[in-house]
Amino acid sequence: MTKDSTDDLAGSLRREGLYDPSYEHDGCGIGFVAHAKGERSAEIVRMALELLENLSHRSAVAADAESGDGAGMLVQIPHAFLWRACRSLGISLPEIGTYGVGMMFLPPNDDRRLDAERRIERVVAERGCRVLGWRDVPVDDRYVGVSARATRPAIRQLFVSPLGVNLDVDDASAFERALYVIRKCIEREAREAASLGQPSMYVASLSSRTLVYKGMLRPTQLRHFYPDLVEADFASALALVHSRFSTNTFPSWPLAHPYRYVCHNGEINTLRGNLTWMRVRESSIASDLFGADVAQLFPVVSEGQSDSACFDNVLELLVQAGRPLAHAMMMLMPEAWEGDETMPPERRAFYEYHSALLEPWDGPAAMAACQHDAGTHSRRRGIEGGAGIPATVSALGGGASRHTQRLSSRGAKPSRDDRARQAPTRLRLHGRGAPDGPRADGDGRRGAGRLDGE
Repeated sequence: MTKDSTDDLAGSLRREGLYDPSYEHDGCGIGFVAHAKGERSAEIVRMALELLENLSHRSAVAADAESGDGAGMLVQIPHAFLWRACRSLGISLPEIGTYGVGMMFLPPNDDRRLDAERRIERVVAERGCRVLGWRDVPVDDRYVGVSARATRPAIRQLFVSPLGVNLDVDDASAFERALYVIRKCIEREAREAASLGQPSMYVASLSSRTLVYKGMLRPTQLRHFYPDLVEADFASALALVHSRFSTNTFPSWPLAHPYRYVCHNGEINTLRGNLTWMRVRESSIASDLFGADVAQLFPVVSEGQSDSACFDNVLELLVQAGRPLAHAMMMLMPEAWEGDETMPPERRAFYEYHSALLEPWDGPAAMAACQHDAGTHSRRRGIEGGAGIPATVSALGGGASRHTQRLSSRGAKPSRDDRARQAPTRLRLHGRGAPDGPRADGDGRRGAGRLDGE
């Protein structure tokens, strides 16, 4: 490890000797807890933490017996908690859905961190938004190992709002797209800084809807390392959790899951071809929603990432360009539809049509993704929507998974049969795969189901 290794936070491990970052793969534990009617509570977060801790055996640990390959959680913006925490810092947050929160991994050196923050603030201003303030995320270094502590970044939250309000926009997705473009521009700044030998920075999440807490941790350490997660007003209607067991790889803070949309168990064997075709397509990508800003989105997939992070980049592009999340997931990980004579004609037509647009990202893999617009804010309609989490396995299959739905409308779907403990008298629904959707018939065949509230 070099002297400045703690400042290399881009997650872009360089090719060196026999190591090649293109072979980054994971074999992990994934799960989620969601309220089917979109009701936010700290109980959802508590259950998700318990679920994550039950996935501890689906994680790896360093020789120091304390540094994990990675653990993390994706939740909805906990507005009440953030409003209280920011008020004490003199930051006045607007109403929920009208500001974005970025979880930033920055260089630990103060001078270098300030330089990175200035770069970020400049990008935000250039994209027509303003920085409301920064918050130091409380962390407890007693709950990380020696290796993780040596490479730990400075972890800060960035609060961003638009300069003005477009009253003609009845859709919070416009601001979400603006934050997406801002993050891509920050990533370009990070690559340029790294090419000049300067310390880098990493954006774990930047959204008006979701927030990611993750790190080079063991599953049992997450709640202790990030005290925010156990605050009484830290509430969400859904939570994705991930316990990382990396294979042929090095652990790092940025490569922990979840990413901005997905958490993933398994590996994508078609990755090299998928990345080649995505690079080829960039010259022909156009979008009415992004207009000229579409050029700011390239490269769609950043270099030196794991297969999971690459998949997340492409999924994010499809969703931000206007496709529903479940639709995009089925494009990227279609069923083995060609030889299935029992498949309904309309579903076969869906897969056949999209096979001309995008080749499948395939391998023995299981995915769960967060429906970002579940329970989000609309300026005309207020808070609405249930909690949606599409979950699927690839056509080649994936790790065994189970779903459970309680009488209280909370649902959980862990991988590898490691559930948050539930009293049998409190269960409404229990089975293998996904609770509804294609092939969720309980026979262990591929599911692309969704836990959703009407």
